[in-house]
Amino acid sequence: MDTATSGLALLENRWEDAHAATLSPEALLLYRSNLLGSDKRVTNYGGGNTSSKLPMTDPLTGEIVTVLWVKGSGGDIGSMKLDGFSTLYMDKLLQAKALYRGPEQEDAMVGLYPHLTFNLNPRATSIDTPLHGLIAWPHVDHVHPDAIIAIAASADSRRLTREIFGGTIGWVPWRRPGFELGLWLQEFVDENPEARGVVLEAHGLFTWGRTQKECYETTIDTINHATAWLARQSAGKPAFKGEKVAALPPDARRAVAAAIMPAIRGLIATPAGDGKVATRIGHFDDSPAVLDFVCSQALSELAPLGTSCPDHFLRTKIAPLVIAFDPAREQASDILPRLAPAIAAYREGYAAYYQRCRRPDSPAMRDPNAVVYLIPGVGMVTFAADRATARIAAEFYTNAINVMRGASAVSEYRGLPEQEAFDIEYWLLEEAKLQRMGRPKPLAGKVALITGGAGGIGMATARRLADEGAAIVICDIDREVLASSEAALRHSHGPDAAVGLWVDVTDEQAVVSLYADAAVAFGGIDICVSNAGIASAAAIEDTSLALWNRNLSILSTGYFLVTREAFRLLKQQGTGGSLVLVASKNAMVASPGASAYCVAKASEVHLSRCLALEGAPHGIRSNVVNPDAVLRGSRIWEGEWGDQRAASNRTSREDLERVYIERSMLKRGVYPEDIAEGIAFFASEARSGKSTGNILNVDAGHAPAFSR
Repeated sequence: MDTATSGLALLENRWEDAHAATLSPEALLLYRSNLLGSDKRVTNYGGGNTSSKLPMTDPLTGEIVTVLWVKGSGGDIGSMKLDGFSTLYMDKLLQAKALYRGPEQEDAMVGLYPHLTFNLNPRATSIDTPLHGLIAWPHVDHVHPDAIIAIAASADSRRLTREIFGGTIGWVPWRRPGFELGLWLQEFVDENPEARGVVLEAHGLFTWGRTQKECYETTIDTINHATAWLARQSAGKPAFKGEKVAALPPDARRAVAAAIMPAIRGLIATPAGDGKVATRIGHFDDSPAVLDFVCSQALSELAPLGTSCPDHFLRTKIAPLVIAFDPAREQASDILPRLAPAIAAYREGYAAYYQRCRRPDSPAMRDPNAVVYLIPGVGMVTFAADRATARIAAEFYTNAINVMRGASAVSEYRGLPEQEAFDIEYWLLEEAKLQRMGRPKPLAGKVALITGGAGGIGMATARRLADEGAAIVICDIDREVLASSEAALRHSHGPDAAVGLWVDVTDEQAVVSLYADAAVAFGGIDICVSNAGIASAAAIEDTSLALWNRNLSILSTGYFLVTREAFRLLKQQGTGGSLVLVASKNAMVASPGASAYCVAKASEVHLSRCLALEGAPHGIRSNVVNPDAVLRGSRIWEGEWGDQRAASNRTSREDLERVYIERSMLKRGVYPEDIAEGIAFFASEARSGKSTGNILNVDAGHAPAFSR
């Protein structure tokens, strides 16, 4: 396919004068920032920064002083709020120049920034602060547009910048961000008062203006000018020297991803002490831009060069791992034996890179596994500590692909020199930023699949496990309720927290497809909560074969199919895992008039014991949670089962919960959140990692159900 100009549509000027007129100066800066950050063609997530020099009242003196408002460290201009800006006294920042003695003092200068803080603002200051503060223009944008970085990462970027922009946009050679680069930028601005911005070699774009609107429009116009120029130069040229292999059809691409992602996930898992394993979350991308690259003649030439923009390789590592695959002649099964040696070779190469480039004070080597995996004809897989980070890594590498496309169409693409790349990746200031991040949640990096996930117990469990950091796959047969439950989880826990997948647990192929879809969504699973259910009541002589078979089909066969496929996937990953079967008090003690239900539930308990026996050598645990009388939020109790149980207990449906409370030993109600707490216990390796084959009753006490 020829998409040499893919992703090169011009940006829309979205500035609204009427709205802008209602905003305070600092709110106007936020408006400008959010507009720029809302389009990934302008800058990637977390990339770039914006600033304004604003008059403010000094809380100490009551005088009007100039304050630099600049995006703080680690923020995202597209989603940040006002508290995402650092604020510094401009006069103190300019005075700090006198303390600077050269590049060897870069890190020490950062230690001075807290002393320049205006109004006790706790937001950590970005390393890019002097690039904004040392130039006289009141409003400054720094962004990472693909079109500009394509020029900045070209072998002759200085000449191209002059050819494209004349003297309106200048050029500054590569320099790691910091005070020295701020001084270079100040010198450029002083010597070129008519310039409206500058291209930073191998990095990005700085632009400025007298007003907020002028600064915004200069940024948009500059990007559009470069975009249009690249489109003209690329017209008629095949992307990346043309196609080497044809992309597989969409379903075939997903099938390959589903087959290899759990295997990769298992191979890159790392020991975490006491038998625990740290796992990562996967993301699959087969967008047109990615397919152009992985199917191209230039893949083997460009991929090893790595990315150029510092923001790119901080998220993606310096280079991806290309997995050998011939989509025209091979199957996914042909890839699997190659994964272990390929991943081992990448780790060895990364360790060698670390040893070649390390400084005496470099932080210890981080995880040597690749973040980005490229498969010809299939697409890109990324793995990270959580789904959002894995998705963002994919977005960053897609940015890098667009950069390579543009640069190789007009010149020769160049990545950063290895030592420069290392010095940013292992920069002590970057290490300090990582250390400031909070401790990961207990289930971070884990994936939990929950059948019956849209019901009361299922949703309570999904929320409980998501609270602990797990990525959630909720599965249900009711498509409408499933969609609303998925939306609710994404609203409460973030857009990357959960996916909803339809399944009929009695359909073998549907269950197999469920796990393939879960593998594509998150890379695999670690926790399987088998919770899909029905309930029915009938005297034995009134129990039809259809009713008997329906109970066994869903509650026995369905649990078998769900846990069997989970077992297969967990065994393939080789990282252990937890199976939690939600049975019932009726699994332990029979109830009159419910033989089909009781027998099916009893089979779940014995199935769990069998799974525990076979799973133990593989670190796969299996346990049971037995609820009783969970009425609230349960779709089961909304149907005939509620009426039948009320009749059996000679009470009304409205009084049934009170009857169950009075029957219990503790005289307390049992709710979905209580069951979720028991499931969370068995899901957690930290809390129950040495428990398997066990039964936990959550029923407020029912003596006949005591396990013996």
